[in-house]
Amino acid sequence: MNYNRSKIILVAFVCTFLATQESIGQGKGLLNTSKSSFAKLQSTDLDAVQWTQGFWADRFKVCKETMVPDLWKTYTDPELSHSFRNFEIAAGLKEGKFKGPSFHDGDFYKTFEAVASMYAVTKDKKLDEIMDHAISVISKAQREDGYIYTKAIIEQKQKGDAKMFEDRLSFEAYNFGHLMTAACVHYRATGKTTLLNIATKAADFLIGFYNNASDEQARNAICPAHYMGLSELYRTTNDQKYLTLVRHLIAIKGATEGTDDNQDRIPFLKQTKVMGHAVRANYLFAGVADVYAETGDPALLSQLDVMWDDVTQHKMYVTGGCGSLYDGVSPDGTSYKTNDVQKIHQAYGRDFQLPNFTAHNETCANIGNVLWNWRMLQITGEAKYADIVELALYNSVLSGISLSGDKFLYTNPLSYSDALPFAQRWSKDRQHYIGLSNCCPPNTVRTIAEVSQYAYSISDKGLYFNLYGGNNLHTVLKNGAAVKLSQTTEYPWDGKVSIKFEESPKEAFSVFLRIPGWCSDAKVLVNGKSESLKLVAGEYAEIKKTWKAGDKIELIMPMPVRLIESNPLVEETRNQVAVKRGPVVYCLESTDLPKGKTIFDVAIPAKNNLKPFSLTIENSPITGLEGQAVLVDNSNWSKKLYREVSSETPKTIPVRLVPYYAWGNRGHNDMSVWLPLAR
Repeated sequence: MNYNRSKIILVAFVCTFLATQESIGQGKGLLNTSKSSFAKLQSTDLDAVQWTQGFWADRFKVCKETMVPDLWKTYTDPELSHSFRNFEIAAGLKEGKFKGPSFHDGDFYKTFEAVASMYAVTKDKKLDEIMDHAISVISKAQREDGYIYTKAIIEQKQKGDAKMFEDRLSFEAYNFGHLMTAACVHYRATGKTTLLNIATKAADFLIGFYNNASDEQARNAICPAHYMGLSELYRTTNDQKYLTLVRHLIAIKGATEGTDDNQDRIPFLKQTKVMGHAVRANYLFAGVADVYAETGDPALLSQLDVMWDDVTQHKMYVTGGCGSLYDGVSPDGTSYKTNDVQKIHQAYGRDFQLPNFTAHNETCANIGNVLWNWRMLQITGEAKYADIVELALYNSVLSGISLSGDKFLYTNPLSYSDALPFAQRWSKDRQHYIGLSNCCPPNTVRTIAEVSQYAYSISDKGLYFNLYGGNNLHTVLKNGAAVKLSQTTEYPWDGKVSIKFEESPKEAFSVFLRIPGWCSDAKVLVNGKSESLKLVAGEYAEIKKTWKAGDKIELIMPMPVRLIESNPLVEETRNQVAVKRGPVVYCLESTDLPKGKTIFDVAIPAKNNLKPFSLTIENSPITGLEGQAVLVDNSNWSKKLYREVSSETPKTIPVRLVPYYAWGNRGHNDMSVWLPLAR
């Protein structure tokens, strides 16, 4: 059966799009679910939140002053990335050949999105000017029929070869998707439709292409960023044909021979386990969640629940990292036509397969985990998804970038040592430009530029507090009433959050405070008086009142040091613990050990005395942990694989731990998140 020629799809695709200002949706958030019938929450506007003090204010300042300008310089430097130069060559403005990976266009679109998000908050005219210039070049590079992929366009001009979507390993559709997302953000940040016009023209090309494509061509989408892009384009333009296309693409995924690596060996709705390339998988799940928000298809949500349970119960690292394997084989092994075992790479493995030294955990996969769980939160309003967003942001996403904001990691292992008897494939020292694959840096920077979008959500009942941080919020509720408030906190280093209303509607509305899943014995005070609420870890606490200017809410969340153990089926971490305080996972670095001692010489007592202390790394204020650890005798292992356990009474040594995301910022050293437990 040819799924691309069904009469239903043909009818849907002949719709025409009138790109008028009146037809364009006016939602101004990163994820515009304001009119999504099956989403309980919606985002605030891009400029609704201003970071004022504390953790995210510090990260945003570095993002503004270093991350965004440095990234833009990188991607417009033809001697370094050649990404923007490819657009200039495709536009006929420069001479030369295409250089870089096939996803290089997407790298630039993510960089552009970071600039647009930063402009939305700062209104820096220079950012607006550089975006206008870039758009003019992209417009010239785009073909008249809407096709925009610089690698193919440059080669077509030079060789006369007009092949499209025939290379299964090409990132054409992925690039299209990031163009669409960047265009929606740019429109909401500036009110301009210049990039949006390019994106809709590209999307219209996709509709025409998929309408006539073979099944094999239609399946060529190895990283489905365009599922999210098309969904957001639908929300922005109110044109049904973009939603129709992405629904079609999900329906045909796995309809012809595919691979577990690409999540298309079997149809999406028949999958029982998460498998394959972790970035592609998480992007797929995020795109499906977008479609559910618009359609309410119960089969999609049911399948997302199956995938989510599998990841969080079997395959996710304690840091929120995803994709444990550099290389492996498909859990289910074979293709349709042969009995050959299929290779998978940068992938989810089997249940409980979570190695530490060789953990892949690509930063893009960890960001994909945020994108997926953020959409699940918007759909359901359930705090468990916000818990994962928070976990990944504070740990496995921020670990992908230096505290200085100009160096990056592609992979995020949970242990590293120079003693390993083999060379790791990807550098464990952050690099300014990751030559083989620099996709993670622009993804990381756009995420940090947009973290304010995750702080709050709006529902029919009122205002949700998802992430805590020092900020000012100015937004409107569903009924159009304005709310102004300020939030003061040293979170995640301290569990006290103070919220003060500056402007509030006359009508009563609810405030929903997230009680994190890690938190026990939380308390809430309103105007200094304790609220008799049932505060449940991993749920939102609702307070409904007629709020007025000057009203104050205090949320107090105790932050003891906790030792985390894994399921015993995770064989790499049996009898080991990870140290966590609040949402932050900690690690031991060799820098903080006495001379001559290594990360293999330390065990953490079950009854530990670890206490928080303040330090500064790369001008960034951080809370570390210090106390006593048990000294393990790991000497004399030369030419030995096994030996008898020592019966000597162990000694103790002083130890310091730093947040996992901050590891590797004090020079090259060894590191471990999981440490032996001394009972």
